[in-house]
Amino acid sequence: MKLPSASWSDRWWERANAETGKGAVNLQGKGYFIWKIWTCEGGDVNAIAGLAQKANLTYVLVKVADGTQSYNFINNVDLVPPLVDALRQKGILVWGWHYLYGNEPVSEADRAIQRIGQLDLDGYALDVEREFKQPGKDTAARTFMRRLRSAYPSLPIALCSYRYPSYHPQVPWREFLEQCDYNMPQVYWERAHNPADQLRRSVMEFQALSPFRPVLPVGSAYRSGDWAPSPSEVLDFLLTAQALGLSAVSFWEWSNTRKHLPQVWQMVHDYPWALASPAVDITEQLVEALNTRNPDSVLAFYLPDAVHVNAARTIQGAIALRAWYESLLTQLLPNATFTHLGYNGRGSARWFSWRAVSPHGRVENGSDTLAIYQDKIAYHYTSFTILPP
Repeated sequence: MKLPSASWSDRWWERANAETGKGAVNLQGKGYFIWKIWTCEGGDVNAIAGLAQKANLTYVLVKVADGTQSYNFINNVDLVPPLVDALRQKGILVWGWHYLYGNEPVSEADRAIQRIGQLDLDGYALDVEREFKQPGKDTAARTFMRRLRSAYPSLPIALCSYRYPSYHPQVPWREFLEQCDYNMPQVYWERAHNPADQLRRSVMEFQALSPFRPVLPVGSAYRSGDWAPSPSEVLDFLLTAQALGLSAVSFWEWSNTRKHLPQVWQMVHDYPWALASPAVDITEQLVEALNTRNPDSVLAFYLPDAVHVNAARTIQGAIALRAWYESLLTQLLPNATFTHLGYNGRGSARWFSWRAVSPHGRVENGSDTLAIYQDKIAYHYTSFTILPP
């Protein structure tokens, strides 16, 4: 997603895609999950929106569906639309989140499609947990994502699942992430007190997983039995996220924090996440250069002896790089439009994702790693699949 340089209102409310009404918005700053609206501020949507604004939240994620059913209804009254309106009036993005089971993927996708359209959501998060460890759920994940993406090809979608993929190899990570824009791992340090270590490990594991998607972690802000995070731990989580170059974080869960952990709420409230737009990142500049379809514009970002790697070969040097980009831009993906989806990292390392559409084919899963030296690319690993147009 582009990191825009426009005003606050332009940054958060740009609408660039006629099909969905959604723009390419890069999530930045602090967010919060809401589970049951009626337990949050007594169900007073104006109080919720006012507190969100005072805490400088830039987005709120509201549960809108559970499996094949809509969620946050009481006596057949949908509580979500008034909350969406109240948050929007405060300039806050509203995402829906949906707990998935994978037993009826077509019906679950149809429910997601219905709720997204009905509520005009800014994005959608998929809560995927133990049910997707069962055999055959890779097919369910693929079916769900294809159906959802066919209806909303440009809507920002995030996978919200376990913090360590190495602990949960049965989850169909690839099937979900190939069609997602973000990864929102649940970095809950429950029964421990080391949020920074756990966040660093989570990011590292997902950076090694293909396809890579920008990591926007969810942190612990709830009490469980006799355990609760301390305000200092929440601060450590926030500081580590920014030190890792992550653009946004969120917390679970509003009503639990407000009821049990007022000091944690105050820490999130007070934390000064800077939203000033940074200079355009080298990953974004590289994608912009690809859209010129001029190899010279692309090569300007590389050191003369840069190494370029994909699954089939390793090349080095300007001559070999030029040949690669001439092939990419004139044969593999002629007249393509490339879209930068997002990146993580700073300093000498970047991980970014991208898409491309060409008359000869399309890429949905571009996932690249860069090593940077003296503001130029010294090493570039790329992974993508060209699909039929």
